Amino acid sequence: MNDAIQQYLEKHGFEQFCPKAVLFDMDGVIYDSMKNHAVAWHEAMDSYGLTMAYSDAYEYEGMRGVETIKLLTQQQWGKAVSDEKAKEMYQHKSRLFAEHCLQTPAGIMPGIKELMQQIKDCGMKICVVTGSGQHTLLDKLLGDFPGLLSKELMVTAFDVTHGKPDPEPYIIGTRKCGIEPWEAIVVENAPLGVRAAHAAHCFTIAVNTGPLPDEMLLREGADLIYPKMTALSEDFTRLRQ
Repeated sequence: MNDAIQQYLEKHGFEQFCPKAVLFDMDGVIYDSMKNHAVAWHEAMDSYGLTMAYSDAYEYEGMRGVETIKLLTQQQWGKAVSDEKAKEMYQHKSRLFAEHCLQTPAGIMPGIKELMQQIKDCGMKICVVTGSGQHTLLDKLLGDFPGLLSKELMVTAFDVTHGKPDPEPYIIGTRKCGIEPWEAIVVENAPLGVRAAHAAHCFTIAVNTGPLPDEMLLREGADLIYPKMTALSEDFTRLRQ
């Protein structure tokens, strides 16, 4: 771990690493929601004649939904649809996602509450940075994490001009926390999210809760990688020290 921190400092030209806040992605990090997202994306895009494999949902995770759709249409149709059409298609995907969540509710990721409580107990801030615009999940956060999360420290698809993998979401997150990049720890599970956090010069921890190989996350700039959230929770005291 000391080597990872030293490499992070050298990579970004920082003199110190003094974490004051932890910025969490939501899907696949806070909630075990990615299976429902993958099915909804596959079904919704298929209804428009687009191919989106279940694994693609994990690769594109973190990108705003309308941007994902415009990318898919550009790749498969040779042209990107309009913003209005992309929004319509994303709303369809959102409805399917909500239906799947009713059938199979997205559970809280094991270990995340314990980790957040540790963060709060040592006086650090907690911020959620997600590319999601899914109200069915966003509305759950405050109820599921009372005293740990606040609306003021959330960055969603509605707050940014450029979603992940652009660094803007994490830059906004650090600003909301009132910190510098070397005072942030980002917890991500998706390649595009890791790329965004790395580009924002934050110390980036990847927790691989999906089917993608670790190499994809390391290649995008993850400073540390864990196999599950409980492992990070157990190791957090050592990281903070």
